Amino acid sequence: MTIRFEEVEHTADRALRIYGRDLADLFGNAAAGMNSLMLAEGSEETGSVAKHIELQAIDAEGLLVAWLSELAFWAETESLIFNRFDFIELSPARLRAVARGAPVQALDKHVKAVTFHNLAIGRRPEGLVVTVVFDV
Repeated sequence: MTIRFEEVEHTADRALRIYGRDLADLFGNAAAGMNSLMLAEGSEETGSVAKHIELQAIDAEGLLVAWLSELAFWAETESLIFNRFDFIELSPARLRAVARGAPVQALDKHVKAVTFHNLAIGRRPEGLVVTVVFDV
């Protein structure tokens, strides 16, 4: 799958349609897409900061919102942007991962919230797709 994510029209906020071969690919692409909303082009850095993240949710959609909200929290509070993810465990209800990245000088835009608005992970012949709306 060549397209990882694309911005789609939304009336008030920002929305991304995200694609992935499987759940791990979808969650990684969702993080990359959210990073693209927060950072000016070319400002993403690679680095040596690693955070262990463990999350639980009732379903895959809830877990995706929790995942992106966790990453947005680190971006907002410590200017940490993660761009590499090692998923140790990932099921529709549980995630354990190591996120790696680096601090950035500044965020171009702030993600105030990751919403559940019309959130549903769908299946396609190529894999999974979801549209996520971000309150910015």
